[in-house]
Amino acid sequence: MATPANSSTFSGDVWAELRLADASDVPHIHALIHQMAEFELLTDLFAATHELLTSTLFPSPSRPPFTSFTALILDISPSPLPASASASSIASHRLDLSASPLADPEAAAFASPRGGGRVTAGFVICFPNYSTFLSKPGLYVEDIFVRAPWRRHGLGRMMLSAVAGKAAELGMGRVEWCVLDWNKNAIDFYEGMGAEVLPQWRICRLTGAALDKYKGNHEEGGKAAE
Repeated sequence: MATPANSSTFSGDVWAELRLADASDVPHIHALIHQMAEFELLTDLFAATHELLTSTLFPSPSRPPFTSFTALILDISPSPLPASASASSIASHRLDLSASPLADPEAAAFASPRGGGRVTAGFVICFPNYSTFLSKPGLYVEDIFVRAPWRRHGLGRMMLSAVAGKAAELGMGRVEWCVLDWNKNAIDFYEGMGAEVLPQWRICRLTGAALDKYKGNHEEGGKAAE
């Protein structure tokens, strides 16, 4: 069994669980998104708030997972997971850290709201899209992120495999995501999982002021044609 999470060092066996997030996870989701923005050198675009994340990811009434915006949390537990999986559990995996104990200096800051010495190590956010060519829905992975101390332990593969498995179970046609062209490690990882990186496609985006100028164009026959 692993040493307690508040020691910041894990050794022996630990258990990783990918589960459905809820509103209590918003502070960690916010912090993880900021860490991802730092890694991608995009903090100038970071505008997320706890309030916006809560209202958009966890509206009331709630929607069934994978039919709208779906947030998944990766928790690390120093104790074995219950034999009967909870309704929120998506996937689990055991890590053996006996040969190489793992130091997590942010363990206290990322203590999971689920308690039990759990530490939040990463997250995934995905939502449904649609392929007209396949005439099937799919899943788009907006973000997938693992905190630095927990990388190189197969957790990214576990998370992406779980999302792909859920899409396959639901009869969806494909899973898609984007990767920055300079992130060779990520590109190699995705290709190793069997993903095709499509160089012929480029992302087009309207946001901020460029998007706001179209506000109201659906009225009076649409002003965009003028």
